[in-house]
Amino acid sequence: MTHEIDAIRTLLTSKPRPVGWGERRARIDEVGSVWPVAGDTALEPVDLGGVPGEFSLAPGSDASHGLLFFHGGGYCSGSIASHRRMVTEAGRAARMRTLAVGYRLAPEHPFPAAHEDALKAWRYLRATGIAAEHISVGGDSAGGNLTICLINRLRAAGEAVPACAWLASPWTDLTMSGGSLVTKDAVDPLIHKPYLEELAAAYAGAADRRDPLISPLFADLKNFPPVLIQVGSAETLLDDAVRFARAAGLADVAVTLEVWPHMIHAWPMWNAKLADGRRALEQAGAFMQRWCRRAAG
Repeated sequence: MTHEIDAIRTLLTSKPRPVGWGERRARIDEVGSVWPVAGDTALEPVDLGGVPGEFSLAPGSDASHGLLFFHGGGYCSGSIASHRRMVTEAGRAARMRTLAVGYRLAPEHPFPAAHEDALKAWRYLRATGIAAEHISVGGDSAGGNLTICLINRLRAAGEAVPACAWLASPWTDLTMSGGSLVTKDAVDPLIHKPYLEELAAAYAGAADRRDPLISPLFADLKNFPPVLIQVGSAETLLDDAVRFARAAGLADVAVTLEVWPHMIHAWPMWNAKLADGRRALEQAGAFMQRWCRRAAG
């Protein structure tokens, strides 16, 4: 229903874009926390070896299966708080425990700090006794990038990988070569190329942005686990999702690409007041359940 997404657009554009990093972080926490977590969800803060984390468990969920979640925010903002509603409802839909990760942010902590924290979180979750084939890894925007890169690091090290990956509006190409950055600029209320350039510079610094650990669009995806990619048609990052799906398909990966009409960047964050946000999480949850069971079976 377009009136619901129009209301979310109004919320997101009701104030000018903040300028400083502190103000930007406060703003995403503010809009992400407009609708609180459901009262029946249990939250548990946890120290992931120096990295902040938070477990969540909705009624009826299986604590022996887990969703490891990395928030978006361009590697420079976003937090456990900003994405709490999204990750807890994703866990409810997937019927599994979630672990949200407060990885370090750029520019104070540029690449590869977030990767180091992601590995710590993965190893912490594994050390709780959850088998790799019972774990889904997911994230939105830069969190989708981090999801792919974590799995690629595990593959390169010959370690066990999760059962599947869930990517919501993933930012896969920090070289910004996708055509939709131009063709969707007028309809995307949030993400524009100059803003992405600023984020990429803060995160990658002088590193080569075509490095597959910075822009996983350019990675070798052979033997990557099954992946669900969800993206809105009103996103400048549409091509980041579509081209990654193509690359995965060419590498014989089991890939599902969903393009949601009229949806904006990371729309499942607004699931409390957006039916398409709830439906996207339901479909992601069903995907994670299916592949965790299949891998375990």
